[in-house]
Parts: sequence; C-alpha cells; structure tokens
Amino acid sequence: MKIISMETHVVAVPPPHVGGMYWIFVTLKTDCGIEGVGEVYAATFHPKVMVPAISDVFERYLLNHDPHQVERFFRECYSSGFTQRPDLSMMGIASGLEMACWDIIGKAANQPVYQLIGGKVNERLRSYTYLYPRNAHGQYDYDDPDLAAECAAQYMQQGFTALKFDRRPD
Repeated sequence: MKIISMETHVVAVPPPHVGGMYWIFVTLKTDCGIEGVGEVYAATFHPKVMVPAISDVFERYLLNHDPHQVERFFRECYSSGFTQRPDLSMMGIASGLEMACWDIIGKAANQPVYQLIGGKVNERLRSYTYLYPRNAHGQYDYDDPDLAAECAAQYMQQGFTALKFDRRPD
C-alpha cells in the first residue's frame, strides 16, 4: 500500500472565531482506495502559507510511501533542515499527516487505532466541551451567567462532565 495523493481542506470559523480563525484538515488517499483524515493543529501561519508547507512535507516524506511507516515519517520531518528539534509548524503538519496515516492503517486492519497501539486502557474517557452560551438571537453571549448555567446544563444532559472556557473575544 502506498499513499498517492493528498488534499487540504481549510475551514474558516465564523465570527467570533471561537477555536481560531480557521482549521486545516488533510485527506490522504492510497493506491488501494483507502482514505485517511487528520487535522493540522497549531497552524502558526495563515493558510496561504500552511497549505504549501503541508504540500511540501507531504511530497518529500509521504508521497509514494507506505502509511504504516509512521516512525520513518516522523524522524524525517523532525530532522528536516537538520534541526532535530520540535519546531511548532513542522510538528503541527507532521501530526496532522500522521493522524491521517493512522486512520488509513486502522481502516486497512479493520480495527480501531487504539487496538494497533497497545489496546484500550479505559472503558470510558472523560470529555469536555467549551461553554458557548447563545442568546435568543443566536449570538454568543458570555456576559449572562444565567445563560451560561443553562448552556452548561444542556451540555451535562449530553454527557459532558467538564467545561472549558475560552476568553471572551474582544
């Protein structure tokens, strides 16, 4: 199995840009038709810079390679430019492309990825969400404590056991 193509998907986050101005996803495709998806996190630069950077890393280290060789891929990215240090932009790109490789590997093995990296550790994991209270007009309203409490109760009913707060965008 070899990786034959990659697409990047830039998703603009609507105002007030909670979670960032944009998110970048990648889709890798193999010669046997399996696709994997990953998120390029910690995109330090604008998508006009990140998309060509992602393409560069893909073309140098993943194109026509076996997605199972994630350690080789990581080492080549990590040593890119002879830096051998965890550069934020390179590691964000490598992480997103590696996620897509693991997605492919899991699909090819018909197993969840956790089975391939040592097995399940916990039956359940605690999860959180951000608190996004909206007023009657559908606008984010971070100043109304009653609205925040109502929103938190709704999230609790959905199964969340913790909340995380973003600072209010100004």
